[in-house]
Amino acid sequence: MDAKPVVSSEKLIEAVKEDVEHYLKEVAAAVNSAPNGAWIAGSEEKVRDLSAEMRRLVFEKAVQMRINAAEAAFPPSEQREDRETGGQ
Repeated sequence: MDAKPVVSSEKLIEAVKEDVEHYLKEVAAAVNSAPNGAWIAGSEEKVRDLSAEMRRLVFEKAVQMRINAAEAAFPPSEQREDRETGGQ
């Protein structure tokens, strides 16, 4: 049976917690800085850009965590002493 390496949601949450807090502060700042009468139009583009960056960051961290889990599942190979060195 082949075990698939997995990403722990708890570990991912912990890994991005500070990033999410920063993102939410930036979203609030964008909405709060929008002029009266134009809250959506005045903040939508900034929030969209912030959201795209957050999506990229979270996805990259999740994929990297899965790569790390896969690598941890395979111990480093031992080098054989009779292996040729020097390329000749």
